[in-house]
Order: sequence, then structure tokens, then C-alpha cells
Amino acid sequence: MDITLGEEEIFRLLPMLNMEKAREKAWDKKTTVFSSGLSGLLSRPKAEEVQISYSECRYEPFWHIVCQVYYEYDRRRNYIVPVLAPEVQRVTINGTDYQVTAKPHQFSIDGVEHCMEGASNEYIFDAIHNQQRDWKNYLLFDKETIVDPAKFAPEGSIVVQPEMHASAAVRQVLGFMLRPIQADKIHAEKVDVKKIGLYFRPVYAFEYKWETKGKTAVAEFDGLTGTMTTGGVTLRQQVEKVVTRDLIFDMGMLSANLLMPGSDIVIRMAKAVVNSRE
Repeated sequence: MDITLGEEEIFRLLPMLNMEKAREKAWDKKTTVFSSGLSGLLSRPKAEEVQISYSECRYEPFWHIVCQVYYEYDRRRNYIVPVLAPEVQRVTINGTDYQVTAKPHQFSIDGVEHCMEGASNEYIFDAIHNQQRDWKNYLLFDKETIVDPAKFAPEGSIVVQPEMHASAAVRQVLGFMLRPIQADKIHAEKVDVKKIGLYFRPVYAFEYKWETKGKTAVAEFDGLTGTMTTGGVTLRQQVEKVVTRDLIFDMGMLSANLLMPGSDIVIRMAKAVVNSRE
């Protein structure tokens, strides 16, 4: 199996909303964040009873992986050929006789199928919760390249570091894409991980207090689409953790996690990592 790895890239998605616009949205929605469930509908606070007690802008990471697989192989097959004329007893093809059976009226012939097939797909994973997401629309927004993630710190924002590293994301993709091939002889088996991209998307979080009831709630606003979700959390402070490019793109760990008995995929992956670094 030949494995190649594409360039590893990191991007910041540029927000469509700034904090001021997000706060306006949050203020307009302050009476609805406590309205979950039947009890919330029956007991909605008055606008003057709810205040925004805390707000933050943070950048949350997700992975975008594009992978292609290609197979070229031969396999032997036995073909059943129906014979329509009832009087036919034997068929000769290229000097070889094939006996026709009575019921059903047919004969069989061995052949070799020469096969080529491939597939291409892209996957997006929430790098915080290690879950696959349908976030392809995020890729359409403007972005800027991050050269050094250790120095990526937009003013007034929290950068959430990925819990899911590159090796885990690529390992899941390979699990989806690779499959057993029924072949007598394999001529080519190639895996091309064309893109390994880490994106940081802007999210605005607001904490509300309903003083008279002693309740708090959190609403999050997508900095790209403006969509609001409730039930989230606030981080309140920057996590003091230096994250390097090598730590995020820990592709060397992928080899150890792909150990398969009787397979040289570990060696192939190690070579692919070295080649990608070069």
C-alpha cells in the first residue's frame, strides 16, 4: 500500500460578526434563553429581570480531511452462460470445449477480471468533542493562514486547543475509506490524504443571570452564520498551554495506532510522514 500525506495547514476563519453585533443579538434573545421545556414556556422572565453577566469570544477547532483511495487488481471469476437453443450440447470457445448442462441449459467458463476502482471523500471533525460534523459550509468563509499556532492569540479571544489531534482524525478517515479487496493479485493500492486542515471558527458566548430566580444560562452565537444555540458553557480564561505545530500534527503517532498483523501499513505510513515533512 502506497500512502501519501498532503500539506498540513492551519487557518482562522474570519468572523462575520464582531462582539458588538453579537452582543446585540444576545441582548435581543435574553428572555428566551430560559425558555427550555414546558416549565420555561410557562415561566418566562421579564426583560428587566435578566442581565448579561459575562461574555467571551473564542475560536474552536475542527479538522477538514480530504482523502482519495485507488485500487487496481485482478480476480478470477466463474461465469455462467445461458444457452437458449435446446439442441446445443457443447460449446467451443478458442479451442476449448464447454459442456452444456441440461437443467438449467447453460455452461460455465473461468475468466480473470481486471479491475480499477477509486473513491474520494472529505470529512470534518469537531476537534473538541471528536465527532464528525456537517460543517462544509464553514469552508466557504474567508480565512487567513496561521503559521505558528503557539503564537495564535487574537486580541480579547480565547483559543480552544484541539483535543483531537491529526493522527486521530486521519485514523478515522482511513477507517472509513479503506476496505478489504477481493483480489487474486493487487497491482496498485494507493491512499492519498490530500488535505489535512485545522480550522478555528469564531464563537461568541454570553452568560445570563435571572437574579430573582437565582438562575443562569449560556447562549452561544456562531461568529460566521449568527446562529444561536443554548445550553453551552463559558471558558472564562485562556488555557495556559503552549501548543506547537508538531503536537497538533502528530502524524508519527498514526503509525503506532495503525498496527495491523501481516501488514506493512506502519512502514508505509512512516515513510509518508517523512516525505510530507520534507
